[in-house]
Amino acid sequence: MNEGIAGRLAKQFINSKITPLLMVASLLVGIIATFMTPREEEPQIVVPMVDIYIPYPGAAPSEVEERVAKPFERSLTEIPGVDYVYSTSMPDFALVTVRYDVGEDTEESMVKLWATLMKNMDKMPQGVQMPLMKKVAIDDVPVLNLTMWSKSKDPYQLRKTAMDVADELKKTENIGDVEIKGGLRRQVRILLDKQKLLQYNVSALQIARQVQMANSQMPSGDFKQQNGEILVRSGSFLESASDVGNIVVGIYGASPVYLSNVASIVDGPEEVSNFNFFGWGSASESKDRGEYPAVTLTVAKRKGADASVLAEKVVAKVDQLKGSVIPSSITVTETRNYGETATEKVFTLLEHLIIAIVAVTIVVGIFLWLEGRAGEFRFCADHLRPDPSCLLSAGLFAEQGNAFRADFCDRYRC
Repeated sequence: MNEGIAGRLAKQFINSKITPLLMVASLLVGIIATFMTPREEEPQIVVPMVDIYIPYPGAAPSEVEERVAKPFERSLTEIPGVDYVYSTSMPDFALVTVRYDVGEDTEESMVKLWATLMKNMDKMPQGVQMPLMKKVAIDDVPVLNLTMWSKSKDPYQLRKTAMDVADELKKTENIGDVEIKGGLRRQVRILLDKQKLLQYNVSALQIARQVQMANSQMPSGDFKQQNGEILVRSGSFLESASDVGNIVVGIYGASPVYLSNVASIVDGPEEVSNFNFFGWGSASESKDRGEYPAVTLTVAKRKGADASVLAEKVVAKVDQLKGSVIPSSITVTETRNYGETATEKVFTLLEHLIIAIVAVTIVVGIFLWLEGRAGEFRFCADHLRPDPSCLLSAGLFAEQGNAFRADFCDRYRC
């Protein structure tokens, strides 16, 4: 009988004592890989995409489209590897998005794009400023959203607490960008008094220029003494409302005019431009149907990091901050956890895989058992007398082993 290469190879493994060890080792490697492989909700494919912001102050959307967006589109489509280019024209700037083919190297794509932009900058109309490039990757998608809401805190206080929490979370290993959505930022507002401006003969442009000059710091030189060098800096950045109010904006008679003399200085939240609230839906178990001010922390991961492990670390870190950085009046709720959903999908896949393996094993076992039964009947038909009791007995005791079946059949041999 010609066994062939596959037959001889299979025979070696069947008769080898190392085969069970290889099977056990393969099983252990698979189990270890299941728990060590990073779990991702989003597909980890390399599709380089870049957003280009091109400022054109004072231009209307139609002018931005014709003089900035379209020329850039024509020049960017000539780059090798570019799959698609589209733009959005708005007042004062254009947004051009460049998408490369799947698998293109991200860093090399950025270099080619920047070189093309610089080559065509001399063709742009006067007034176009230096473009800003921002890479967009799949890892920029947040893997965890933590919504901080309160029944007693306002959006300004919530955002201030969220900033402190974000500073602590950035110390976590493998964490990416941490952004704050919603709330009100701190802002020092200068509310000019028209009557006082006329009284002290001070203009708004003069005040803007003086504030800009006062909010600066620059090196003014250095001098050496013995074995050391001392650097001298002039000016300082504005830090409080009192610093802003003490800026000298003019002279009235022989006395200086301070900003606080012609304006009211307000140090507090910015003017409301958006609203963010948190509430429970009708499908939730909570009986509270109110809506409360909220701020959301979005957490992204670094490339190659495990989303489930990072989410667990961040949630544990937030639990540690409760009572110290996060006051008891603020509640933290997970509104998105891609690490948890990715883990759930992985274990669901493993469950279905195990069910499939068991089902295949059962089916193969049944067919092998039926094949063995058929062999018993053929054996009795060839070696026994044609007695129905022989066939029936051989069928009933077919599972007792080859030796028993041979002795049983010999007993009824013709």
